[in-house]
Amino acid sequence: MAYCSFCRRNHNVGFISTRFAGTDGVSLETAKWADVFERVGFSCYYFAGELDRPAECSYLLKEAHFQHPDINEVFQKCFGTRVRGRVVTQKINALKRKLKDHIYRFIEKFEIDLLVPENALTIPLNLPLGIALTEVISETGMPTIAHHHDFFWERQHFLNNAVWEYLNMAFPPHLPTIQHVVINSSADNQLSLRTGISPTIIPNVMDFENPPSMPGELESCGLDSQNGVGAADDYASDVRQALGVAEDVLLILQPTRVVKRKGIEHAIELVHRLGMKAKLIISHASGDEGYDYERRVREYSKLMKVDTYFVSSIINEERGLTEGGRKIYKLEDVYPHADLVTYPSTFEGFGNAFLEAIYFCRPIVVNTYSIYTMDIKPKGFSVIEMDGYVSNETVNRTRKVLTDSELRIKMVKHNFETAQKYYSYSVLHNKLKNLISDCTGCQLTGSNQ
Repeated sequence: MAYCSFCRRNHNVGFISTRFAGTDGVSLETAKWADVFERVGFSCYYFAGELDRPAECSYLLKEAHFQHPDINEVFQKCFGTRVRGRVVTQKINALKRKLKDHIYRFIEKFEIDLLVPENALTIPLNLPLGIALTEVISETGMPTIAHHHDFFWERQHFLNNAVWEYLNMAFPPHLPTIQHVVINSSADNQLSLRTGISPTIIPNVMDFENPPSMPGELESCGLDSQNGVGAADDYASDVRQALGVAEDVLLILQPTRVVKRKGIEHAIELVHRLGMKAKLIISHASGDEGYDYERRVREYSKLMKVDTYFVSSIINEERGLTEGGRKIYKLEDVYPHADLVTYPSTFEGFGNAFLEAIYFCRPIVVNTYSIYTMDIKPKGFSVIEMDGYVSNETVNRTRKVLTDSELRIKMVKHNFETAQKYYSYSVLHNKLKNLISDCTGCQLTGSNQ
């Protein structure tokens, strides 16, 4: 429990979003924030429409999920059109009232002192949730740290809508008790220009103070992995066999969902042009954005004669067995066995997969998407770059890294040490601790260890 020496009481934090489950970026970063909150003594509680957190600290309400039929109906009638109709407004208000009542019950049940909305005041997939949350914060004066991952104006399909008054009111709201956090400098600039809000930048992080336990050549990287995590146990020792990748074949990992902005065609072209025995492994499914792009990726793989495997059926957030008895691995079980990570995205809010590849000491091919160029590249990482297309230089550089173990080890060790400086839990701890003090007026005991 967080104990404030000034007001002499314990503190509870309430995370609110549409879902806290799976391996989406919001859920992953929330877990990291919760870890830091707990290190300084906070008790963490969760409100969402889908939850994989322990029941004793969870408040599940199906209408909080963006895929709930009523919420999805509102979304369909409010976006892609300029007029929504009075019945839609009535439905928004009815859903808002229900959500609002349950948010109050969540606060009362767990005696919440500090709210942390995770993208719920940023992306209007659940419009009534954002409105309800805004009204609760306004009515209670509850100290709030709003964590914004990607704004509606960054996605073209949100711009044609019939709810501008709601977007201006709640996505995000400009209230005196809210401290706003963004994950990159572009979001910082845009939020300030559009709303007058001055946010704090806290990038996505990983626990670089505790390196992963790694097999094989990476033992020579010189990283102290005694307290780390990773896939050096027996369970994951058969990953290559499970994925059908022979020892003399390169395992090239695309650790993303199959959606258009991930630019997976570039990874396929790169594998084709390398002229080396290789298989491209795509870790995640298409998700909620449809399957047209997945069909395109499959067709392009055949056209380029690249062995591409879609393995989301055996990669999950937890180990286990499929209905057919196959082993299920976590993504961190696969990273240490990858010879190369491809990340040819055209747009990312930050880039979790980039940090994951660095954390697991893997060489990475990166498309120079805007946030990488503005925020990450200046830190001095050593990666294989492509600028919108796969050039001869990209192919030659990749081939060199794959065949020169000394260069490869030097590269991944440098990247790990750089990330340890800029994207570690200690960075998150220091920034969050200041925000908590500003938000609550409390000086908390606790440690970042």
